[in-house]
Amino acid sequence: MQAALDTILRRFVAVGRLSVRWPDGSERVYAGPPGSGPSAQFAIRDRSTVRRLVLNPMLALGESYTDGGLVPADCSVFDMLDLLVANLAADGKHHPIARLNLGLARLRRRVDQFNPAGRARRNAAHHYDLNGRLYSLFLDRDRQYSCAYFPRGDETLEEAQTAKKRHIAAKLLLTRPDLSVLDIGSGWGGLALTLARDYGARVTGITLSREQLAESRARAAAEGLDDRVSFELLDYRAMDRRFDRIVSVGMFEHVGVGHYRQFFETVRRCLAADGVALLHYIGRADPPGSTNPWLAKYIFPGGYCPALSEVMAALEMTRLLTTDIEMLRLHYAETLKHWRRRFAANRDAIVALYDERFCRMFEFYLAGSEIAFRRQGQAVVQIQLAHKEAVVPLTRDYIAAAERRTGRSSAPVAREQA
Repeated sequence: MQAALDTILRRFVAVGRLSVRWPDGSERVYAGPPGSGPSAQFAIRDRSTVRRLVLNPMLALGESYTDGGLVPADCSVFDMLDLLVANLAADGKHHPIARLNLGLARLRRRVDQFNPAGRARRNAAHHYDLNGRLYSLFLDRDRQYSCAYFPRGDETLEEAQTAKKRHIAAKLLLTRPDLSVLDIGSGWGGLALTLARDYGARVTGITLSREQLAESRARAAAEGLDDRVSFELLDYRAMDRRFDRIVSVGMFEHVGVGHYRQFFETVRRCLAADGVALLHYIGRADPPGSTNPWLAKYIFPGGYCPALSEVMAALEMTRLLTTDIEMLRLHYAETLKHWRRRFAANRDAIVALYDERFCRMFEFYLAGSEIAFRRQGQAVVQIQLAHKEAVVPLTRDYIAAAERRTGRSSAPVAREQA
């Protein structure tokens, strides 16, 4: 098997420089033209890891790093993945078995992403019901677990997450107090609390995570906002009330490609006639594909980042109007860089909370996700929706104007008495 993997790497590495130490102690360098790309080194510790990398590289790479069978040498896991992903972009250089596995994954993706309510709840619990302290050790203070917004590029994580919420609020057109807002996939409650506290909205947040639900309710009570914000353990398909505004941030990736029309039908049904909705999700610049098998198995079961064509095909069937689309390209890469560095700074505490293997798994996830945004065309998409053309201004100038007003004001919007 070592000879087979050696042959694959000789064909695969077209840019940069990769040094591999084999289980027998020998070393080999695989390289493209000098200066053509990044460099990295790793050691393969045993023959079983070699065999797994030959037979199922897309799954085995993450598993081998997590289990310790593949170890970066004099570099980080980010450096290692950066070199490998840079070479994935070279046409015709894909591992032949990896190409076959990717093709099979595309064929079965509707089965893999079949997410009825019960399965959706289990998938959410797999990632979002982890110990809440874990997320406090690498997220911002508000626990925003989605793409931040960097208008200048040099913002702190806290500043960028505040800017993200301000950007979303501007697109929701929260122009008067006491507008009712539905937050689908409300996380730890940060966005809902911000919309209530700073914009005078009345917000209902729904989640499938019991851990997030408990934290959200506790935060609302602690801030004295539980009269304006409520959180429910509820699948989006079960919602039967109408709202002036609907927002969903970082949840659509968990819906599943076969359920997109059902999601948009729910938005259409629950959005008031003169309402505005905003969908914020991770998409791909490439044509429709499939989720990396390691990511689907260990991090986000049932998850998928769709092509815009897949989203629009479902959306067009619902008679909702698309009033704005924005692509946030490298903003999530910068967000993940902040998370990756905070994770590293708090690594000892996370090892104590879980164990070394969990830390390696999460490091692989954070590094690989950042590189996907830098090298593989992933981007965050914001789609604004409405029933009527006239409820949204004719130009996008109102977005920046609303952000400036909110940024200058330290006082929340005046609220009417209940």
